[in-house]
Amino acid sequence: MVINVGTESRVTTRKFVSVDPEKCIGCGLCEYVCTLEKEGFPNPLASRIRVIRVFPLMNVAMTCRFCEDAPCVTACPRNALKQSFDNGVILVDEKRCDACGWCIEACPYGGITLHPEKHVVVACDLCGGNPKCVEFCPEEALELVSDDASARNIWVSALARITPKIERLLTLIKDGRYGDIFLEAEDKTRRMEEKLISLNETEIRAKRGS
Repeated sequence: MVINVGTESRVTTRKFVSVDPEKCIGCGLCEYVCTLEKEGFPNPLASRIRVIRVFPLMNVAMTCRFCEDAPCVTACPRNALKQSFDNGVILVDEKRCDACGWCIEACPYGGITLHPEKHVVVACDLCGGNPKCVEFCPEEALELVSDDASARNIWVSALARITPKIERLLTLIKDGRYGDIFLEAEDKTRRMEEKLISLNETEIRAKRGS
């Protein structure tokens, strides 16, 4: 069932992708995975999830949170956006959307983006319940949560841990222990490579099955 969200309606089952900014390394693999799943080829410009690199020790990935009384739906002057009553997913009527961008401005989370080729807006749909960005994140920085409080708690906890990480990094540099820094970087690279191999194997199986 799909409805325009109004003041009296509520999403019955809400889940969205949240990020742990302490774990996110800003690699952008989620953007590539998203567009590979939705567009058939990797193009971060068309991704439904966006990586924001705030500074070297803090990166975040943001996507649609399927808000109750979604402001993007209300802001659309052409009624091109509707929201599922069951899971809150934002559906876009491409014939009505004229890429005016009002919904993008209204979204407080950067969850609505403009498709670079179709010139219509796009938003996360959770890949039917199994978001690929969560599955292939090499640092397990992404997870499904069901309410804003849970997402906020993840952020608060992560931010509390970032300052000690900065202090530790400065100590390693002052002590000349660059080897420890390189080893940690190599571990992240290894995890990235493992996810890329898994993604490649998944694509190969999909092509063989088609």
